[in-house]
Amino acid sequence: MAVKVITDSTSCIPKDLAEKYGVEIVSLSVIMNGESYKEVDIDSEAFYDELAKCDKLPTSSQPQMDEFYNAFEKFAKDGHDIVAAFISSKLSGTYTTSHIIKDMILEKYPDVKIDLIDSQTSVMALGIGVLEGAKAAQEGKDFDEVSKIVRNTIEESEIIFVPGTLENLKKGGRIGGAAALFGKMLKINPILTVKEGAVVVMDKVRTKKRAIDKIVEVVKQDLKEKGIKQAVVCHILAEDEAKDLAKRLKEELDLDSMIGEISAVIGVHVGVKSVGIAYARES
Repeated sequence: MAVKVITDSTSCIPKDLAEKYGVEIVSLSVIMNGESYKEVDIDSEAFYDELAKCDKLPTSSQPQMDEFYNAFEKFAKDGHDIVAAFISSKLSGTYTTSHIIKDMILEKYPDVKIDLIDSQTSVMALGIGVLEGAKAAQEGKDFDEVSKIVRNTIEESEIIFVPGTLENLKKGGRIGGAAALFGKMLKINPILTVKEGAVVVMDKVRTKKRAIDKIVEVVKQDLKEKGIKQAVVCHILAEDEAKDLAKRLKEELDLDSMIGEISAVIGVHVGVKSVGIAYARES
């Protein structure tokens, strides 16, 4: 039987690409003002308009257990093996819960192979690895090969971005409170990345323009040293800035990139006008 790939909605894989490559996506949810919104159903403009009115930062929740189970059983019942990669376990409990689902599936379908991957990242740094694996699966690669491709691609992936706000990061504890306050006081623009599964400050500069310059610098260095096989410019309601960055990457580095939105679960913390890039180095 074939190999199938599963991920979660923080991977930010566009619906058309998920359908094209047969990726099954389980949705996390955002809980705001007592209401739960599935991430895959959120309208960005309406959501962030409502977020701006909230005194308390919304929280996120893992995929619903029945949806999670059904995503796996959909493939297992037909004898397909499964490779599943999820948001960093330091940012969500989704990966941990996937082990419960795996045990339930194997109890009913003991011959199915399942590989669960803690991506130690999120957004399209996760999504790129998932898509590479799904493409390999469609090409007929076996379980071990698909698993290796997903793992290796994620390991070679980076996400670098400039947050639209520091206040939400401070409230949510995603970076140190002192670091967020320091940035606010001195009008510093931090450049953030994900290392060992956690959001960390890569650098601090005075203006957003300099932050974007720094991002391009980092990408240029990786392109020179290892090559880049896939790149996605990510943003939250900052399409013009994203297009400008994509254009710059093409003109200065001859690097093609897609443009995609950052998921709401992550967006709650980094805010409107966040912009950055996710990419995978050649392994």
